[in-house]
Amino acid sequence: MIQYTLTCDAHHKFDAWFRNADAYEDQAARGILTCPMCNSTKIEKALMAPAVSPSRDKVSLSSGHPEQSKYREALRALRQKMTESADYVGDKFAEEARKIHYEEAEARGIYGEATRDEVSSLIDEGIDFMPLPPVPDEHN
Repeated sequence: MIQYTLTCDAHHKFDAWFRNADAYEDQAARGILTCPMCNSTKIEKALMAPAVSPSRDKVSLSSGHPEQSKYREALRALRQKMTESADYVGDKFAEEARKIHYEEAEARGIYGEATRDEVSSLIDEGIDFMPLPPVPDEHN
């Protein structure tokens, strides 16, 4: 898995995970990448710094960000939009994703839970999916 920081034509920055660099290139070429804040499909990789683990005693820089509540609400709205137009399949997510991928079931949006092993297997099989964006707790 690879994480990229992406930016849209409205200069919103967000992170996304891809199976590999080719998966990003394929999705970008197909125009299926979307900004979670404004729904723009004009997405590019942002300039990124190398990932360095912070020391354990430091507070995350995002915890006091002045626009934190705005981003939390955007994530909450995105998550709600994704779940209200999809079927919840619970712990059968991997099984249903395979059925849809191999055209054994009707193509539709689904969401649910999967174990690390199931996620790894789906990636190995080339089955495209993405995690729902987590919404930070109001008190975090």
